[in-house]
Amino acid sequence: MISDPKFNTAKDWFEKLRDNLVDTIQTIDSNEFEIIQWDHKSDGGGVMSKIKGNIIEKGGVNISTVGGVFNEQMRETIPGAIEDPNYNATGISVVLHPLSPKIPSMHFNTRFLKTSQEWFGGGIDITPSLKFNNEENYHKGLEKICNRYDKSYYAKYKKWCDDYFFLKHRNEARGIGGIFFDYLQTGDWGKDFEFVQEVGLYFQNFVKTTLLALKDEEWNNDEKQIQLSKRSRYAEFNLLYDRGTKFGLETGGNIDAILMSMPPLAKWD
Repeated sequence: MISDPKFNTAKDWFEKLRDNLVDTIQTIDSNEFEIIQWDHKSDGGGVMSKIKGNIIEKGGVNISTVGGVFNEQMRETIPGAIEDPNYNATGISVVLHPLSPKIPSMHFNTRFLKTSQEWFGGGIDITPSLKFNNEENYHKGLEKICNRYDKSYYAKYKKWCDDYFFLKHRNEARGIGGIFFDYLQTGDWGKDFEFVQEVGLYFQNFVKTTLLALKDEEWNNDEKQIQLSKRSRYAEFNLLYDRGTKFGLETGGNIDAILMSMPPLAKWD
């Protein structure tokens, strides 16, 4: 891997966030993650942390730091790759599918990618199966973070999230959105990194408060069936549109880590 202070700073923080998320979820769920290390075919690798618990039916908190050379097709779509096809990427990806239909599925990722250019990307989105009473506060919290860095961020990143997680073939949204950003490179690396850190810490706190608030609420089979149908949309999006899935497959990532976002059970009516 490259020896670059900024790259290593981002990598170390992503790993710290991974450790904190794993500890938080394990404590609430009373089950431990299975930890699996893997090596990338070119350079680097990652750690896949999987849980099948009492509250989280299936979840993953994955970290990866990899390097390699983009193929001809990817060079056309990645900034800086035409000038130099070598890349290094580090990031964290989290997907939590709860057993209870009262708890939304939760997704977060952030990454730092370096070609002849460098930038951050990532975001948060959630997919409730039923009405989520904390929806307004969830969005307001993200807006507050965005406004601390740039008043234009929230409207732009919320729309990007809404557009990105829209299932065109069904003409419906996957969930209730959040924020999504990419190619974040303002010229102030430290400020960009602080924004990414705040988004990560917001997600960690959101997971904790949401699980604690909803884990003991009763639910019935009818509500579970609604959840399973909603999960089919989650699966369709990840297989048809998800850029992270495509990036991982194109660059030789770990298949199990790439597909850990798939729900454990789903149904198509």
